[in-house]
Amino acid sequence: MKPVQTFWDIKLGEIKEVFEDNGYTTHVAKSSAAAASLVLDKIIPQLKPSSISFGGSMTVVDSGLYDQVKKLNKVKVIDTYDYQIPREEQIERRRQALLTDVFITSANAITEEGEIVNLDGSGNRVAAMAFGPRNVVVLVGRNKLCVDLDAAVSRIKEYAAPVNAMRLKKKTPCAVTGKCANCSSKDRICSVWSITEKSFPKGRIHVVLINEDLGF
Repeated sequence: MKPVQTFWDIKLGEIKEVFEDNGYTTHVAKSSAAAASLVLDKIIPQLKPSSISFGGSMTVVDSGLYDQVKKLNKVKVIDTYDYQIPREEQIERRRQALLTDVFITSANAITEEGEIVNLDGSGNRVAAMAFGPRNVVVLVGRNKLCVDLDAAVSRIKEYAAPVNAMRLKKKTPCAVTGKCANCSSKDRICSVWSITEKSFPKGRIHVVLINEDLGF
């Protein structure tokens, strides 16, 4: 028996019911690999998309889903993770991603009240979650779960944002100190907050709760 895994099996099962009550199509996966298989073998076939794209997410990459989606046949994949192309083309792809059939991303935090909380730099990820793509798939590790909205905001400002600034090698105060300074740096990655309380239309947003610590 693995007590930590068992604890989270129970906890995520309870959270699944809360999210379903808020209109999300909700799934629980035992690992990142299982989550990737769920999206590839069940969610995508059910949705039958002609186009797929992504919002920035270490979870999507680390699960292997990003690489596997790029190999899909008969589906147009708009690769917003290709940083070898010019900046103008990167932005254009993010704009095109807002009109895809399926948009795959993660979240900075979720709450026990069934909310999805994000803080974006350019806002393309939160824009897509709010409106545009016909369906959104959000992969979330168990480490992103917070008691309430206040805890989610604190998690993002005190942990997720500084760590991501470090990962991206940004020249911000938090990348040095590990603490949010509410800076005005040109490298600041914190610009647009979003709180998604309900999925509208019902079922449009698919949440995959993963019994594994993933992403930041």
